[in-house]
Order: sequence, then C-alpha cells, then structure tokens
Amino acid sequence: MQQKIVWTGLSLFFAVAMTCHQAQAGIIIGVGATFPKQVYQEWGKQFKAENGSSLAYFAQGSDKGVEAIASGKADFGASDKPLSAEELERNGLMQFPALIGGVVPVVNIRNIGDGQLQLDGTVLADIYLGKIRRWNDPAIAALNPGLALPNETINVLYRMDKSGSTYVLSDYFSKVNAEWKSAMGASTSVAWKVGEGADGGEGLARKLAATPNSIGYIDPALVQIKHLAYVKMRNHDGMFVRPHQGSFAAAAMSAKWKPANGFNQSLTDQPGAESWPLATATYILLARNPVEAGGAEETLRYFDWTFRNGNAIAQNLGFVLIPPDTMQSVRDAWKLQIKDRTGHPLWK
Repeated sequence: MQQKIVWTGLSLFFAVAMTCHQAQAGIIIGVGATFPKQVYQEWGKQFKAENGSSLAYFAQGSDKGVEAIASGKADFGASDKPLSAEELERNGLMQFPALIGGVVPVVNIRNIGDGQLQLDGTVLADIYLGKIRRWNDPAIAALNPGLALPNETINVLYRMDKSGSTYVLSDYFSKVNAEWKSAMGASTSVAWKVGEGADGGEGLARKLAATPNSIGYIDPALVQIKHLAYVKMRNHDGMFVRPHQGSFAAAAMSAKWKPANGFNQSLTDQPGAESWPLATATYILLARNPVEAGGAEETLRYFDWTFRNGNAIAQNLGFVLIPPDTMQSVRDAWKLQIKDRTGHPLWK
C-alpha cells in the first residue's frame, strides 16, 4: 500500500503511522466514529494475531471518517450517521453496517445506580432544551415514583465535536419531541441551548465521572469501562427498557437493509416491547474505486473476518453483529461495487 496524505489536526501518532504506511505492508488505516472504537480495536488485535495485518483505527468522529475516506486518506471511514445514496454517489463511496449498538444516556447522581432512573424521550429532550433544570422536577418525578430525587441543578453534558452519537440522539429527539424537531433537528452537531461540551466519547465519559448531578450520552462499551449509571428509557411501546444487546437487536428486527441506499436504516424509536429507543447501526465507508487496491482488499478481509469471528468481542463490549443475511448482502455489494482502477472486483 502506498503512503497516504495526512490532513491538519490529526494526532502525531496518525502522522507517524501514515508516514510508515508505505514501508509496512499489511497496515489497515481506519478513521471515524468514536462509538465503535473499542470493538474495532479489539477486533484488530485478534485479526493481527490470526492474519498478520495490523489495524490502526483513529477515533476522530464520524465527520472525520467521511472526510478521510472521501479524500483518500484512509482505507476505510466509519460513521454513525449513514450517508444518503446521493452523498455516496457524489463521493464515489459504498457503505455498509458493521455493528448494532445504542447510544446510552448516563447519569452521575449520588445514590442512584444502574437503571434506577427512568426517563422518556420527551423528558430527556426537554432536559437538553433547558426546559427541565432540576432533578426533582415533577416531570422526572412522575416517571420515577418512590425514587429519592435530589433538589439539585441538572448539569447537562454533550459532545462538542461533530459526532454520530449526537446525530442518533438528535434523530431520536426529532421523532418524539415536536419542539426539538422544529428548533434543533437531527445533526452530528447542534446548537445546544444548555450545558457544557466535551470532545469525543471518552472526553464526555471523563467529564460525566467528574461532574456531580450530570447527564450525558455515550456508547455501551464506555458505560461498562467507566462504570457509569445508565438510564432506563421508555420505548415506542411504552415499556421501560435497559440498554443491552437484546434490546439493541430487538430494535433492528424490523430493519429493511437495502444495498441500493447504502443499507441506510434509522433504528431510533422502533416498535417492539424490548426495543431500545436509541439503537443505531454504525457504518463503514469504502471507496468504490480505491487508489490503493491493496489497502481496500485487506480492509475487506478484515471485515469479512469480523463477520465470521467478531461476535464474542462485540458482545463483550455491549454491541451485536448485523444479521447473517445482511452480512451476505454486504459481501454481495462488495463484489458489485468495490473495484480496482481496471474495473475488476476486489472481493471474489
């Protein structure tokens, strides 16, 4: 694989890795979402042990993932916000889901542990709109009979970078809260009305752990690693559910994965008694006609390996793999869409 160009703002380690890329065969460069970071990196360790190729994954956020693959600066990009068919066509990309997980609201409130606090989408959106400012607000109390709620100001925390997790949260709010939909909308970056920002998922998790009476949203792996208290959410069917692999998978039960639109599928606020309302797939972006065919081929080998061998690692970190029939549809899409500069398929 040839050396790739680095853009301003990435870490020194990324710069060194890219500089050495030409000299070190078998290095796969990925850039993008922080949401699946732990899974991709753990997969990479096992893939290297079994196949010899290394993965260097740089969790810079979903928008950076799109930028990196569209400009040829990585072997794959990763985004929690799926691109539209028009965006994929314009940038010469194909897209497929790699994992299903969920954005998880978490709190740091004294004497309140995992799943003890219950919220619904309207109330959670009103907290982020600044309409609900104290933990013992009647709207929160009504959802939590018998729970001792402190008379303390809610410290609202959010991602200040352009984030796929923010997109999932705001997409959900836009479905369940009319004011949010009209005033804020769904985006990787919104004009927050209240609160304080942190850079990246790990930055937000650290800030949550250090800020009493706070609320934020992170990926399931960070919930486990940082030992933060998750919130139970009332779902589309009116049931309070906890974030776990079963509720993520339940939200994807009705998904219609279609290669024609880049497998683009929103999983927020899906029906089903067990469905997690903030579920999402996280996506991989590949160049349809990559400049570096060797890097693209190795990337396809890596993700094919994850489909066959990555389930235990994914589940240990709070995620689930996409369904087997969807995996086969993805492989078929690779054959049709990923080709070298002479038009030959890179996946056979």
